[in-house]
Amino acid sequence: MTANVRKVPAPAVVLVTGGGGVLGTELAIRLAQDPAIERVLAVDTTVPDRDRVRGLGRVEFVRADLRDPALVKLIAAAGVDTVVHAAVSQDSPRSEGASSMKERNVIGTMRLLAACQRTASIRRVVVKSSSAVYGSSARDPALFTEQMEARSVRSGYAKDSIEIEGYVRGFARRRPDVAVTTLRFANVMGPRARTFLTDYFAMPFVPTVLGYDARIQLLHTDDAVAVLELAANADASGSFNVGGDGVIMLSQALRRAGRVPVPVPAPWVGPAGRFFRGARLVDFSPEQVSFLNFGRAIDCTRLIEELGYRPRWTTMATFDDYAHAHGLRPLPDRKWARVVQSGAVALAGRLR
Repeated sequence: MTANVRKVPAPAVVLVTGGGGVLGTELAIRLAQDPAIERVLAVDTTVPDRDRVRGLGRVEFVRADLRDPALVKLIAAAGVDTVVHAAVSQDSPRSEGASSMKERNVIGTMRLLAACQRTASIRRVVVKSSSAVYGSSARDPALFTEQMEARSVRSGYAKDSIEIEGYVRGFARRRPDVAVTTLRFANVMGPRARTFLTDYFAMPFVPTVLGYDARIQLLHTDDAVAVLELAANADASGSFNVGGDGVIMLSQALRRAGRVPVPVPAPWVGPAGRFFRGARLVDFSPEQVSFLNFGRAIDCTRLIEELGYRPRWTTMATFDDYAHAHGLRPLPDRKWARVVQSGAVALAGRLR
């Protein structure tokens, strides 16, 4: 979906999905602080953190599933004109199961778009997608642009994201009167976010794939919320890559966080992945292994030039903010060497 510009009335009634998550809650609060917006509805199956509930202000929280048929009535009855779909997420399958994650992401998006299609008041739809649609492989370009075709993937969150974007394009064709914006986020990280990467760097002994050192691009939660808010008010529509400037190598990130890398030979990656998933430590799935092999970086020129937003946090600063918030510090070189050696031996023993 290429970008274009159309005149769309300013939002008056906004519905935010994923309203119980870090991004959705913060976005709903910020939108509700705009006096020009009459109502803000936040929808999710889980309520926000207790600390955030007190800050909801005039946000109307609705505990509901996007797959619930009552969603159509809710959107129509409230006269919603702007929908920000921030519920699509890469929650670890250990929390709900891979099939449940797909149901929530893909089927939930289908039902939401169907509800929007039937509602005449809808004028703007913003969808949080992921740069995972580009995949990760040895053939990747230095930077992915929005014009590049999504790569074929077999399973996982990347495949779900590709399917979701297909449904979004179909909705845009059926409702040409609606401005549709798709935001392809780089991996989100911040002090309060919990993702595959935050779980990964939380482990003192971190598995890496022997012989690989991925380039990782990050997006700070503050920038993620800011660009969602901007898109909810903007006239630009189309697909936009969203990520902080620069990349960080996986080896750099491990050193800056004081984590101990445990290189795993390629033949051991499968058993290692099963071990870490079984121990409920991190989703070390084939999709994530590919990412940790090759990483991914995206070109955000269109975001800057057409949507008018430049992320405030660089990738390096984003990672350092996460590390500082969680008390992660580099280890002294000598201690680092000793711990790496003992940790690698211990892990190898567990995998045999």
